[in-house]
Amino acid sequence: MCKRINLPLVKSLVCAILLDEPHNLILEDKMNVLKSELFPTQVPPKPSGNYAHIIMLRLTESYPLFQTDGELNTARVSAGAANGEIITRLTMFKRKQTTPERLTGRELLRKYGLISPESVAQGDKRETDANGLPIDEYNVSFCQWTPDAIAYGYAIGDSGSERSKVLSDTCYSITAYDDSHEAFTLNAPYESGTMSQRGSVTSRINEQDHVQPQVIFPSVLTTRDLTAPLFTYVLNNVLRTRRYGAQTTRTGRVENHLVAIVLADGEIFSNLKFTQCLYDCLLAEDAIKSPDPIDSHVALRA
Repeated sequence: MCKRINLPLVKSLVCAILLDEPHNLILEDKMNVLKSELFPTQVPPKPSGNYAHIIMLRLTESYPLFQTDGELNTARVSAGAANGEIITRLTMFKRKQTTPERLTGRELLRKYGLISPESVAQGDKRETDANGLPIDEYNVSFCQWTPDAIAYGYAIGDSGSERSKVLSDTCYSITAYDDSHEAFTLNAPYESGTMSQRGSVTSRINEQDHVQPQVIFPSVLTTRDLTAPLFTYVLNNVLRTRRYGAQTTRTGRVENHLVAIVLADGEIFSNLKFTQCLYDCLLAEDAIKSPDPIDSHVALRA
């Protein structure tokens, strides 16, 4: 069995990383308000009602792709909680939020020597590498004692599984689909930079819808029964992740603006309810002016 990772060490590393950017200095002060005694001292064997909700606004800063089967994901829902008009909204599915954040955390664990950078070859039964680090490869061979496995869960066939303690849900754009997307024509030129070669013109042209910049997706990310170091690990992953979307090298930029952290003994409002109530508030302040994007500063104050 691979060795346990020192979780207090992980917390100290994460807190140091949070100070990399000036605005995170404020976050560090706020984290001190979340006293460790408000969290369980160890992960309980059964669900015990220790919920921590990370409330944020996900703001696109370029042209990401949130799609399934080649089309942007959308939903027909009420515009607001009070405003019953039915509109089409862009959606960001669950895994499109947590997968990039989880991979960010795993990258940091490798960076600071907490898991092995080695890949697992077929038939390789080793649990640690030559340096004694746990061999842990995403969706291939999970070590059961890493912060990643404990927080986000794993399933490794007959070897066991662990349910995720990070609960996400689909989030919705505040603005309507028509004001939140743009179609681009994409081509695949030859090495000359043109679409023709030796007298023949290529037909490798495609049109793809992208999410526009400055589209806001209100989101609640819930953790359940995590210790203070593990919660800090998950929060750090959220704050550090910048690239989301369908492609690994052409993903779009998204910044997560932390609004609040709520500690409770159960669930709170859904992402849809959060979006609809925020829509009503912004509409009352005349901050929604189609087709212009919403001012993120106004949304954060609402």
